[in-house]
Amino acid sequence: MDNTTSVTAFKLTAYESMDKYKHGMFCVFFLLYLAAVVLNSLLISVVHMNPELHHPMNVFACMLSVNEMYGSTALLPAIMALLISETHEVSAKWCSAQVYFLHTYAGGEFCILALMGYDRYVAICYPLHYHTNMSKSKICKLIALAGLYSLIVFGCFYSLTLQLRFCGKVIPKLYCVNMELVKNACSTASYISIAGLSILPLFVVPQLVMIILSYAKIAKVCSKLTKEAQIKALKTCIPHLFSLLNYSIGSCFEIVQTRLNMTHVSVETRSFLSLYFVIMPAISNPVMYGLGIQLVRVYILKLFFKYTILPKRVGSLGTVVGK
Repeated sequence: MDNTTSVTAFKLTAYESMDKYKHGMFCVFFLLYLAAVVLNSLLISVVHMNPELHHPMNVFACMLSVNEMYGSTALLPAIMALLISETHEVSAKWCSAQVYFLHTYAGGEFCILALMGYDRYVAICYPLHYHTNMSKSKICKLIALAGLYSLIVFGCFYSLTLQLRFCGKVIPKLYCVNMELVKNACSTASYISIAGLSILPLFVVPQLVMIILSYAKIAKVCSKLTKEAQIKALKTCIPHLFSLLNYSIGSCFEIVQTRLNMTHVSVETRSFLSLYFVIMPAISNPVMYGLGIQLVRVYILKLFFKYTILPKRVGSLGTVVGK
């Protein structure tokens, strides 16, 4: 297949409905991006600077923050630039790069959430062997696996898209996604759509199975605990369950409207729903995990209220529940 493209830029038409209030939207997206960077950087910094917080769950929370800054950086600065652009066009090369960034962010997010579910399983079901089972070497291997998995799996599929020759140049969204590139191909390229549906389970099923099995085991163990211990176990799982549900809802929004005809829904609504899977986790997750670390709360109090008394012992999301 000819690797050359007749189209050098794509027009993102979703911005046309925002022209009247583009400056206000620019400020909104700027504040959202600033909040995502500041909140995630704060969580990473506090955990990094305090060795007593170097528990596996906190490390995974930091990896989640790194991935969320990666995803929001691939999305929000480009949106701000296109909002104040006159043509709302992006080069074909940047569009292709953004597709890779956003899809690998999405895969990486689910992989990390699966590891966090596994961490809760080990902490609650095998508390006496938690630090042995979640050793530093094992954590490093799990993090490397989570990082490489989405890069390799999507990279293999994305190599098919890179071979396409584009004739269309219209993308009815605020950013580039793989399916929209396929729709603009000169040939039918139905095999790529089929490959996309075939590879989607690799992005979802292994992680989903790990999460379901982890919480099934947790539920079985909790059924044998006292009510007080059950509440304690549940509290350590709430941040992860919230993050998982929040991200899953956002991903469903994006998958449904990319694959199905959603023209009966307003452009503004479709645009908001398409951004949810990147923006909301990037802002809510560091808040959820930060509130679970006592030192972060103390740091915020010191920053805004000149609170100077540190606790003798710092809490952690990695607290293990005894049987």
